[in-house]
Amino acid sequence: MTLTTTAVSPAGVAAALSGRRARAQLAAGAAAGPLWAVVSLVQAAVRDGYDITRHPLSMLANGSPGWIQTTNFVVAGVLAVAGAAGLRRALRGRPGGTWAPVLLLVHGVGMVLAGVFTVDPGDGFAGTPAGPPQTISAVSAAHLAAGSLSFLALIAGLWVLGRHFSRAGERGFAIGCRTAGTALLLGNAWAMSGSAGGSLAIAVGGIIAMVWASVIAGRLFRGVTV
Repeated sequence: MTLTTTAVSPAGVAAALSGRRARAQLAAGAAAGPLWAVVSLVQAAVRDGYDITRHPLSMLANGSPGWIQTTNFVVAGVLAVAGAAGLRRALRGRPGGTWAPVLLLVHGVGMVLAGVFTVDPGDGFAGTPAGPPQTISAVSAAHLAAGSLSFLALIAGLWVLGRHFSRAGERGFAIGCRTAGTALLLGNAWAMSGSAGGSLAIAVGGIIAMVWASVIAGRLFRGVTV
């Protein structure tokens, strides 16, 4: 009886390891949006004095349970950064393969920074008087800057991915990317206008965009071979 062995080249081993790494990173990206949405919405439902039509979800980082939302931002941001790395591997040499990962990396880093810097409480939440805060602390300003950068990068990243899927002939994913990015843009614009329900608008837009980015990570996860 003759035993035969199949030699595996170093290049083949490296490709397999790279594929496994990309799948792990994309799995992390697929978890980021749903995790952030679920943890945020559960807190919004149970925290005393919180009203999503008046208070942004980031305000949940205040008060004694605030560490939950802080951790939520940081963990979701780290998962999004990992997802961006997987996206870079999955889209290498393809349309959108340069800018989409960079933009989603910026989004993830912005989420981490938005968790590190806490927005000021206001409008009756966490023991504050009714109405918006009269002043904004430097820490709150840093949170707002990081959050704005994160969301703008996510909007642009989804639009770039929309172009990628359009060119790949995947019309449904292309429309989904553009719709999700536009939903966040409109929610952000509504909140910045100072109109009633702005916090709800940006919460809806943010959740749609982040969850759709996770859907895309899951879609690309299935296409990576090891």
